[in-house]
Amino acid sequence: MVVGAGFGGLFATKTLRRVPAKVTLINPTTYHLFEPLLYQVATGILAEGEVAPPIREVLKGRGNLDIRLGWVTDVDVAAREVVTSGFDGRERRVPYDSLIVAAGAQNSYFGNDGFAEHAPSLKNIDDALEVRSRIFHAFEMAELADDPAEQQRWLTFAIVGAGPTGVEMAGQIAELAQRSLKGQYHHADLTRTRIVLMDAVDRVLPAFDRPLSVAALKELTKLHVDVRLATRVIDVDAEGVTIAGGERVEAYTKIWAAGVAAPTLATRLAAATGAPTDRAGRIVVEPDLTVPGHPEIFVVGDMAAQNLPGVAQVAMQGGRYAAQVIKGRLAGKPVTAPFTYFDKGNMATISRFSAVANVGKLHLSGILGWLGWLGVHLFYLIGFKNKVTTLMHWVVSFLGRGRSERIATTQQIHARNALHHLSTDDHHRAVSVVQQLQDGRPQ
Repeated sequence: MVVGAGFGGLFATKTLRRVPAKVTLINPTTYHLFEPLLYQVATGILAEGEVAPPIREVLKGRGNLDIRLGWVTDVDVAAREVVTSGFDGRERRVPYDSLIVAAGAQNSYFGNDGFAEHAPSLKNIDDALEVRSRIFHAFEMAELADDPAEQQRWLTFAIVGAGPTGVEMAGQIAELAQRSLKGQYHHADLTRTRIVLMDAVDRVLPAFDRPLSVAALKELTKLHVDVRLATRVIDVDAEGVTIAGGERVEAYTKIWAAGVAAPTLATRLAAATGAPTDRAGRIVVEPDLTVPGHPEIFVVGDMAAQNLPGVAQVAMQGGRYAAQVIKGRLAGKPVTAPFTYFDKGNMATISRFSAVANVGKLHLSGILGWLGWLGVHLFYLIGFKNKVTTLMHWVVSFLGRGRSERIATTQQIHARNALHHLSTDDHHRAVSVVQQLQDGRPQ
């Protein structure tokens, strides 16, 4: 059984294609998400279909594979069963002999879950569509605003978190205001667009080598992004962000790109197996990625505490390794070598023709880094059709000025306006329901 169809789960399932055993894949969505390009959905470059191909299409033709839609809410270790909850509201128990848990991670608000109602994160397609709606809606509302102060609040975008997602979002919103939307608004002065990128760390892209962080900061400065480092956010509300020390950033549009934590399933699996966890709730695994005392259970990707970066390659290689171990056991040739991660480097885009790439001792920035970034992401994108359509959208957006995915439906806008006028208690109830859904506890 494989839980999760992210990078870890997908590569594990692909590796188990021809094993003489039944493979069950359980996932709460019908698609595999190519998360590194999610910010391009949020900023109108790509359609959601380009980064989220259907799982059944990707894995078609596998006679030993059973795909089930639903949440895994618990693991019965003694019975070797997982407990699932489906969209029909029914609870089911599904048996396993070997279990690969690759449920990814969820966004962390560091104990301030109330921030989510004002500053959505960027972890799934729904998040990306919500953020896209907020961004393009903000420019429309700025066009309608008569009061200069009100217009400025609509034209100010506050992004919390200076990792790859935060940096990429800041760069793309700057490109929207300075290039893609230029000349399309008559009342809103888009030259007054302000993007504030803030983080408690001392440099942008802290997981990259320092010279690349410096290069990224220089590029963000060229784009007039207001970068606030060593800056701790203590409150987020409908009107803006409050920084430690009392300073305010007045902004109607906020985006949360800071921190991840293990999903609720990690807590339940740890309780069921007695496995230790780290501060982020991730399960401390053995060198072969199994749960201590349970060689039949593997944890890969963001759910595993391995002292490795939280990037797609770790999940891909971990999922493939766990599947190889299972294949070896089935063939009577157990794999004894521990999991070793081959670091293929880090990459992040800042803007059109500008990216940074950290590949071993090689540092690339500017257009060379950007070309490398394009090639790598196009190579790993799932599906030939998606590669072709993504390339076409990139040509339109990067060589031209267009953004083909700018639609924010009236339903989304009305929903946002309705939430804007809810009472505080109603806000908290709405956010609670969203959190339950994200945690796999549908109500």
